[in-house]
Amino acid sequence: MRLCALLFTLVCGLACAQGYPSKPVRMVVGFPPGGGTDVVARILAPRLGELLGQPIVIDNRPGATGTVAAGQVAKSTPDGYTIMMGHVSVNAIAPIALAAAVPHLVVVHPSVPVATLKELVAYLKTQPGKLTFPSAGNGSMPHLAGEVFQSLAGVKLVHVPYKGTGQSMQDLLGGQHLVAFDTMPASAPHVRSGKLRAVAVSTAQRVPSFPEVPTAEEAGVPGYVVITWYGVFAPAGTPGAIVNRLHAEMVKAMQTPDVRAKLEGIGADGTVSRSPEEFAALVRADTARYAKIVKDIGLRID
Repeated sequence: MRLCALLFTLVCGLACAQGYPSKPVRMVVGFPPGGGTDVVARILAPRLGELLGQPIVIDNRPGATGTVAAGQVAKSTPDGYTIMMGHVSVNAIAPIALAAAVPHLVVVHPSVPVATLKELVAYLKTQPGKLTFPSAGNGSMPHLAGEVFQSLAGVKLVHVPYKGTGQSMQDLLGGQHLVAFDTMPASAPHVRSGKLRAVAVSTAQRVPSFPEVPTAEEAGVPGYVVITWYGVFAPAGTPGAIVNRLHAEMVKAMQTPDVRAKLEGIGADGTVSRSPEEFAALVRADTARYAKIVKDIGLRID
């Protein structure tokens, strides 16, 4: 009886995959427009849709740092028509493909009288607990990036969570906050326009699209390496043939010159490519890594 059920599932899965996709595919993003997750999704969606032969429709569902969207996707029918562009702190559903890995920028509002990371650290130490930094929400990567920075630099800031990077960035640009640790996709346009000043990047090496910005290691905060990755997920139980099709087309999309150029323009490593199994291993490893960081620095995420 169990063998019959297994064979039935396999046959149905193959049949569904052969005609997939026959209608538009919904890509859920757990944040409002403007944040790193949304930016990467909108870079990849048009090309992925062309390769699949059906449009990819972006559906922004902000709330609880992406977990609301992840819960909705996890409960969706596992047929490949609801997928999610997730990131390192949301991983409750089955991984399909790693899309991009991006650094964070340590940025300051132009009104802050500092030009380097060392000067920023010295400035923050004169006002312990008085200045604020925004993030996309409690437990988001910009939040963790800020907490790790405080721990390593020996400074004290007050965290202000938002429901997404769009609003937090607007308040940063407006001078309601003077420092932030957001992803490069969210920060880079404002650094290029002169509305924000970048004093360090959170990678081990300098980023080609911002060669003038030193790493935190170079600039005086050793060990400050924080990377956010974005990837496509689907509900558990999605047929393997559909997962493999989505993965294959994602890899092709990321290798096209226009997509690679756009990803590199926001500091993303668009050359990354892992199988669904390798991506799942990365999710598990980073979940353990950031859980340890949260524990080590005594962070409480309410």
